[in-house]
Amino acid sequence: MRQLPRSLSGWTMAVFGVLAAVMGLVGLASPNLLLTVLGMETGRDPGLSAAGDHTAAFVTASSMAALNMGVYYVLAALSDWKPFFRWTVPFRLLTFTVFCLAVLTGRAPAAFLGVAVWEGLGALATGLALRYDARRAAT
Repeated sequence: MRQLPRSLSGWTMAVFGVLAAVMGLVGLASPNLLLTVLGMETGRDPGLSAAGDHTAAFVTASSMAALNMGVYYVLAALSDWKPFFRWTVPFRLLTFTVFCLAVLTGRAPAAFLGVAVWEGLGALATGLALRYDARRAAT
């Protein structure tokens, strides 16, 4: 396996993967910091929440998922696994849509649009990079 991505689409995946992994680590180490960065500060320590408040569990679960996903993306980028890159584009666009709907329906705060935009722009960047890579390979 190489030490750097070999294609533009691989670089988009690597950047997204590193950012996801870092955010996952931040959430595991400091849930309040992650919530603040995402614009969803609760004003209290999620680990010291009232009975029935499962914020800490959800932050832990989503942070662990982000860490794992980030590592998968980086490994796929280093392997230049373009089929995986292609699979992510529609699902990241779906994530963008679901997150936007969560904000529009009041299930998530407006700040959560930042996460949606991150997913949507990342999907578009990877999709365009895949197109560029294919055209470059054809010439």
